[in-house]
Amino acid sequence: MSAYFIGLMAGTSLDGVDAVLAEISAPPCSVALRAKHYAPFEPSLRRRLERHCFSDRIASAELGRLDAELGELFGRCALDLLKKTRVPPDRVRAIGSHGQTFHHHPSVPYPYTLQIGDPNRIAEITGITTVADFRRRDMAAGGQGAPLVPAFHRAVFHSPQEDRAVLNLGGIANLTFLPADPAVPVTGFDTGPGNTLMDHWIGRHRGVSWDEDGRWARQGRPIPELLRALVDDPYFSRPPPKSTGPEYFSPAWLEKRLQAFPDHAPEDVQATLAHLTAAGIDEAIRQAATWPARLLVCGGGAHNRYLLEILENQAGCPVETTAADGIDPDWVEAAAFAWLAWRTLKGLTGNLPAVTGARHEVVLGGIYPGT
Repeated sequence: MSAYFIGLMAGTSLDGVDAVLAEISAPPCSVALRAKHYAPFEPSLRRRLERHCFSDRIASAELGRLDAELGELFGRCALDLLKKTRVPPDRVRAIGSHGQTFHHHPSVPYPYTLQIGDPNRIAEITGITTVADFRRRDMAAGGQGAPLVPAFHRAVFHSPQEDRAVLNLGGIANLTFLPADPAVPVTGFDTGPGNTLMDHWIGRHRGVSWDEDGRWARQGRPIPELLRALVDDPYFSRPPPKSTGPEYFSPAWLEKRLQAFPDHAPEDVQATLAHLTAAGIDEAIRQAATWPARLLVCGGGAHNRYLLEILENQAGCPVETTAADGIDPDWVEAAAFAWLAWRTLKGLTGNLPAVTGARHEVVLGGIYPGT
């Protein structure tokens, strides 16, 4: 028997909210996307998020305002999604809301992660039961709280015929390794920067939010000595489980390393940053010692043709988007949180300890009843 779930996702690129209506059935698990909606952040909201997200200092009043404002935005986004369909709100079993990551610090003495976007307001606005705050229970069990999407990757992209890897190219990049043999554990971790540094650099020099199709990077030439200095960061060689975010791979992190390379053209730096993303992914595959027969790509970076060409040259296997397996690459993460909400309401675990480093599997998220 199937049921409708909504997934809401705001990523580290700080561009807006992705919403999907998913029809989920089991067994066996089946996830079909029935509708999609994107709500970009208003420029003033985006500037506030860029100023405060991943920063160690913010007034509690501003944090509270952003939490409430995003909660209302997420709620309206869910209703706008339903307007595109003939599915009334009372047909939706639950909303799974990832929220907007504000801080993620898994390696401090008291590890913590914080996603904002008040789920109480989502439930109140929509009347739909909302599941949110997925990451902290995994952290309470000793995990990194991320990445959580590999369990969904296993459910929808696993193939018994070939070993696969799923690469999510969001602000931060993460890889999931899906062995064909179901007895072999699924593994995965954050590989380093995805789009976050490229987005910052083109925003600074060209005044746009992203490098469409990698065209600006393609005009440059990668700087080998700069690339070596960037890849020398200890995060890349650290063994998994590991996760990271824009609070680590930040503009300040980049600027510090650029001080030794002051005379290069901006487009050359952009090309180098694309190669940095690819180098982090290559190092991750080497660490895992698992060479996939196929690499499936999702996230906004799936549209960066220049980056995909670099990956094709180094991967030694076919590189294609998740569209080839039935899910548009732009909507995989939102669909994952619809699926995680489905699991939570069934009392099923949602994390993979081999991925996050948690001591055991746990049911993720808090449940906020609708009307």
